[in-house]
Amino acid sequence: MYAVVQSGGKQYRVTPGQIIKIEKIEADVDSAVDIEKVLMIHDGKEGHYGQPLLENAKIVGRVVEQSRAKKIIVFKKKRRQNYRRKKGHRQHQTVLQVSEFFLGGKSLGKAEPKPASAAQETTVKKAPKQAKTTAEPASTKAAPEKKTEKTETK
Repeated sequence: MYAVVQSGGKQYRVTPGQIIKIEKIEADVDSAVDIEKVLMIHDGKEGHYGQPLLENAKIVGRVVEQSRAKKIIVFKKKRRQNYRRKKGHRQHQTVLQVSEFFLGGKSLGKAEPKPASAAQETTVKKAPKQAKTTAEPASTKAAPEKKTEKTETK
């Protein structure tokens, strides 16, 4: 089961229990949020499509975090004019956990509640592998011997 929703001028394909990062919504952390711009819902058997939006459809989610996205660098340059401008920008975003789909007032699918610590995405960094140093120094290696033929002169 999945749905396609619109938020902040972008479209997202969401499933119950999924965590998405969308443009900032004015809501407190751990509060419920309704997204009513639903373009499509597919319940596993059939699809419900809007033209362009589905009426009486909404997606309910829970705000996990209000944060800012990764910094992007905006660099402008005109060659041979000594014109260079560098600016950085971090977009405000809302991290949302999708919990339930509604269509026509009835629930189509609900996600199992997870604790907040398990809901956030975590990444584990691995330590770089140590390179094995089994190579011998160049001075200890024996150079191949050259064979020379002796010719007798008479």
